[in-house]
Amino acid sequence: MSSVIKFGTDGWRGVIADTFTFENVRYAAQATAEYFKTVKGPEPAVFVGYDVRFQSKTFARIAAEVLAGNGLRVVMMDRPYTTPYVSFEVHRRKFAGGVVITASHNPPIFNGFKVKAHFGGSATPSITAQIESKLGMKPVLGEGKIETVAPENFYLDHLKSLVDFDRISKSKLKIVVDSMHGSGGFILEQLLQGTSCTVQTIRGNPDPLFGGINPEPMMPQLKPLGEAVRQTGSHVGLATDGDADRLGIVDETGEYVNTLQTLSLLLLHVYRNKGWRGAVARTVSQSLLVPRIASSFGLKQYEVPIGFKNIGELMLETEILIGGEESGGVGLSRHLPERDGIFINLLFLDLLAASGKTPTQLIREMWNEFGEFHFDRRDLHVPIEAGQAVVERWKADPPATFAGRRVQEIGSMDGSKVFLDKDSWILFRQSGTEPLLRVYCEAPTKAGVREIMNAGLKFVEQFTPAGVS
Repeated sequence: MSSVIKFGTDGWRGVIADTFTFENVRYAAQATAEYFKTVKGPEPAVFVGYDVRFQSKTFARIAAEVLAGNGLRVVMMDRPYTTPYVSFEVHRRKFAGGVVITASHNPPIFNGFKVKAHFGGSATPSITAQIESKLGMKPVLGEGKIETVAPENFYLDHLKSLVDFDRISKSKLKIVVDSMHGSGGFILEQLLQGTSCTVQTIRGNPDPLFGGINPEPMMPQLKPLGEAVRQTGSHVGLATDGDADRLGIVDETGEYVNTLQTLSLLLLHVYRNKGWRGAVARTVSQSLLVPRIASSFGLKQYEVPIGFKNIGELMLETEILIGGEESGGVGLSRHLPERDGIFINLLFLDLLAASGKTPTQLIREMWNEFGEFHFDRRDLHVPIEAGQAVVERWKADPPATFAGRRVQEIGSMDGSKVFLDKDSWILFRQSGTEPLLRVYCEAPTKAGVREIMNAGLKFVEQFTPAGVS
């Protein structure tokens, strides 16, 4: 049992009815309860949430029963709702922690078990280690009481306080929201009711199959959002993933604004327009634009391995003005040590309302000031051993040139990041839990990105006789 429960970058995930079973959820809940019982200061209570996936509510109830059986007060949502809301409520209520049943942006066959700590963010590696050490303990099935609650307005009121909501309300922005059939539902549309904004939500109804896609807010999954923006003549498209802790943006032409551009634009917004201060954090797969902008403002910078929990942990130690990962997770210390798709989409509307400009105008102005950059990512389904061999080859025996560019340095913080001349890089990162090699690339031109990515794919093919897919 305990051998199949492994916590990754944000909790434990598994295929439903294979490793993600009622029994294993009980064991995960018991181990989590053992940790929560050691937390001193906050109330010995747990807030439980869940997403729209198959049997998520049942899995959440099973986890809640074990937590309550351990003498913890348990408060459980009465409907699918966002992961950041659970984090917010844990912090607001001063609870020992929270549990969310969700597999976030993963395919529909997966479900997951996320643990939220008392500070309102993902469990740190040290907390996760404590939980994993208790995975063999037999679940306690007692008769503890479970309180059921509906969403309250504290969270939305808090989000409004972080932006110039009056300016957004008067902006007359035309917006399409894409919840990708996940927990984001109609939250943004409801938040903007009664304002001058026109909001249409697509894929807002809950669907355990997410319409047959992975609910990850990037292309090609956001093609319906891009088309809706074009057809309606909207100013922007805003998307959230399966549990609404990540976001995706589509500009007024229906084109995807990648998350490297989004983080850079929001860094400029919170520093220049909002006047906020703090350090800047980014994962190793983020853009060269971010440190370039941060350096121009004299801001302290941190680079961390992939996984927003690494940024969240930094937020416990220092004020992070803004931090982000390539996969759509962005957060600010003044909100929570947590990524939040609803909040960051609202902050992007704050930027549009403050500037009076379109996303494409804002990107072009940013490029004119700090340099133009383009990005691509490929998820390659290759055996774990082959992916690991690719990563290790770069560390042990890198070529002098690659894709017609000089190899300057090999970073090994997380995978192998190959820094090339002409302001370019390519990163190879093998998943430790599934046969997936991710390849990330950034360069000043689209043609440069294509050249480097094609060279990267050919490099990987050396280690995969069956090819890559």
